Amino acid sequence: MPLNIAEIRSFKPKAKAYKKADGRGLYLLIKPNGSRLWYLKYRFRGKEKKLSLGPFPDVGLANARRLCETARLQILEGTDPMAERMREKSLEKQGSEHTFESVALEYIEDNMVRAGRAEATLRKARWFLDLLKPAIGDMPIADVDPQMMLAPLKKMEARGNLESAKKCKSFASRVFRYGAATGRCQSDPTAILQGALVSPKARHYAAILEPEKLGELLRAIENFECSPITKAALRVAPHVFVRPGELRHGEWKEIDWDKKVWTIPAGKMKARRTHAVPLSRQVLEYLEHYKAKMGGDGYIFPSLYASARPMSENTVNVAFRRMGFGKEEITAHGLRSTASTFLNESGKWHPDAIERALAHGDSNAVRGVYNRGNYWDERVRMAQWWSDYLDALRAGENPKL
Repeated sequence: MPLNIAEIRSFKPKAKAYKKADGRGLYLLIKPNGSRLWYLKYRFRGKEKKLSLGPFPDVGLANARRLCETARLQILEGTDPMAERMREKSLEKQGSEHTFESVALEYIEDNMVRAGRAEATLRKARWFLDLLKPAIGDMPIADVDPQMMLAPLKKMEARGNLESAKKCKSFASRVFRYGAATGRCQSDPTAILQGALVSPKARHYAAILEPEKLGELLRAIENFECSPITKAALRVAPHVFVRPGELRHGEWKEIDWDKKVWTIPAGKMKARRTHAVPLSRQVLEYLEHYKAKMGGDGYIFPSLYASARPMSENTVNVAFRRMGFGKEEITAHGLRSTASTFLNESGKWHPDAIERALAHGDSNAVRGVYNRGNYWDERVRMAQWWSDYLDALRAGENPKL
């Protein structure tokens, strides 16, 4: 006979545990300590098994019957309900172990460190993680929803750190997509946050755009008292169009003296594509003179304090300030804007050749550094023209573009 609630409440504990059946394999186990536990007895692939459904009265009679029917349907479909429960518990445990922080660290190691990303890029990724850790670091990555993700970003925004909020969102998105690809979460909760953050204003690096002022800077570099390493970096930087990080991480082994080319590996480039820099006569002379004094191993411009590390990212900008040029006048990165502006205004060079020289959006750069489709011959001539033009400005002349 099926059980009823009054009957269940009347069952008294005995010296030994005993069972009261409800039907279809469902029964109540009354233990000597007075607890009442629901179980389902069933057979699966010839083996008798027992599935716990919870204690009474936490699990009432109606609920116990519902759980029983759900389990029996699983059996009819060829699924062992006990094995399914163990699988769900395992997934739940894995979910609690796969926190946002743990998956982010794995992403950094697998997709960045092993891919040879630049140390500066790795530092930024770890910094973004540090900013997000207080809010979502310990949370299972599968449990982070858009509102949880938005909260720390809005805090950054409220402090005026608009760029940090934007970049943290981008970093988190990459971590969630990695987590989804590796089975630790289902989706990227940052995907629907489009428009939820204030867009930071475009960043423009201070750059000198007047010939007379540029000549003044070049003369100041020549007269500036500093270490040979800093002096060499200051002399070379205006000529080569590369980003400050690419300059600092340059190595002697990347220079082909015979072909007059500096080939920067993809791992050091912002766009992750190999980039070739034609070297003018002046740049080669600077480097040869410097190499003779400092040696030709490792970094071209090493740290002043440890040759195994590149020059500090602040060295060139600090030198500009000591020369008397304010941060609103010139920055190391702004030298690229200076070159781009003058080269475009000269009208002598194809705009695409200038863009290739600056390593902007060159989707075919890896086809070969001498590929004529990359304007290589024109870039070689342009590099020499630019160095000659800089020499004339340094000498106090004002040549026509």
